[in-house]
Amino acid sequence: MKNKITKITLALAIMATAGHAQRGLPPKESTRQTLVTKYPQHLDFLPQMVKLLKVPEGFEVSIAASGLGRPRMLYQGPNGSLYVTRRDAGDVLMLKDIDGDNKFEDLVTVLSDFKGVHGITIKDNFMYLANNTQVRRYPMKPDGMLGDMELLIDDLPNGGQHPNRTIDFGPDGMLYISVGTLCNDCKESDKEAATMLQVDPKTWKRKIFASGLRNTIGFDFHPATGEMWGIDNGGDGKGSHWPPEEVNKIEMGGNYGFPYAYGKQEVDKTREDPAGNTKEEVAKMTKPSVLELTAHQAPIGFTFINNAANLPDGYGDDGFVAWHGSWNASRPVGFKVQRILFENGTAVGTEDFLTGFLKPGFPIFHRKTRFGRPAGLTVTPQGVLYVSDDANGVIYAVRKTR
Repeated sequence: MKNKITKITLALAIMATAGHAQRGLPPKESTRQTLVTKYPQHLDFLPQMVKLLKVPEGFEVSIAASGLGRPRMLYQGPNGSLYVTRRDAGDVLMLKDIDGDNKFEDLVTVLSDFKGVHGITIKDNFMYLANNTQVRRYPMKPDGMLGDMELLIDDLPNGGQHPNRTIDFGPDGMLYISVGTLCNDCKESDKEAATMLQVDPKTWKRKIFASGLRNTIGFDFHPATGEMWGIDNGGDGKGSHWPPEEVNKIEMGGNYGFPYAYGKQEVDKTREDPAGNTKEEVAKMTKPSVLELTAHQAPIGFTFINNAANLPDGYGDDGFVAWHGSWNASRPVGFKVQRILFENGTAVGTEDFLTGFLKPGFPIFHRKTRFGRPAGLTVTPQGVLYVSDDANGVIYAVRKTR
C-alpha cells in the first residue's frame, strides 16, 4: 500500500511539473505594467502649415498632393507616377506629376476593391499588393492601370492588432512579407506571426526567414551589401521609455527576441518563462538590435536612399524612417522623419530630417498638438523624398534646393 501511495504521489508531481512546463512559469519577481494613454490634439491641415515644417539647410519642403484621405504606403511607378495604398478605403491611387515640378496634377484610382490593402511593390511589370491575409498581383498596362487580379496567397496570419503587411522583393529575387504580432504582448500560437516571411516566386511556397520581430512594417535592402534592415515597433504597456524602437539587421534564421527580450538582449521581466526554459536563457540566443531609439515613436515606412542623385555627399547609403508618433508616452514623441546614418554597411546613428508636425498646444491641459503623422515614404532617383501623412491626407515633397 505504501509503495502504491508513493507511486501516485510521484505521478502527481510529474504531472504538475509537466503542466508548468507546458504553460510556462510566471515571473519570479513582482512586476508592474504601466499603460500611458496620451494623444496629442489633432489639428486639421491648412496649406500655410507647411511653413511650420523644418528640414536641413539646403533643403525645402512643399505640398505634392492633398485631400487624399488616409494615404499609407508609397511606391514609384513609370514616368514619374506615384502609387499610394489607402488601407481604410481599400484602394490604390496613381498620382502623376505631368510637368516635373514635384506636384501631382493628376489622380486616377487604379484599384478599388481590395479591403485593407497596405503593402505594395512592383517587379517585372507586375504590381504586388498585400492586406492582412492575402497577396495579389496585377499586370501593369502601359498607361499605369492594372489588369486582372491573380491571387497568390490567401492564408497569412489573420489581422489581430497589427494587420499592416508590407512586402518587397530582395536582391535574391525572393518576395519578403513582414507579419506583425497579432497582439500587443503575448507568445503567439501561429508560428508565422511576428516574423519576416520569405516566398519563392517560382512556387509561391514560403518559410520563416526571421522571427521575434514584433512589428517591422518598414524594411529595405542596403544598396551596397544587399542585406535586409528593418525598424521594429516595441511593445506597449511597459511605461513611457521602454522598450525601445529597434534598428535591426535582419538575417536568415535570426530570432530578434519578441516577446521575451528587446534591444540588445534585454529581458522583459514582465513575461512568464517559456515552457521548459527561462526567458534569460532564451534572450542569450537572440539577435541584438544594432540601434535602440526612443520608445513609442511608432515606425512605419523605412527606405534606403539608394545613391539617389542631387543629394549631399554622405547620403547615398543612408535611410529614412517615418515616425508615425506616439499615443502611449507621457510626453509625445515621433511625428517626424529621421535619417538613419550608415557607415561601412551598418547603422550608427540618426538625424532629424523633416520635423515640425508636433507643436505646443494648450499649456493649461499639458497637451501638445499635431497636424500630421508621417507614414509611407519613397526616394526618387532624382533625390526627392515623398512622405505621406495619413492623418491629414497630404503627401509632402522634400528636395535639395538648386
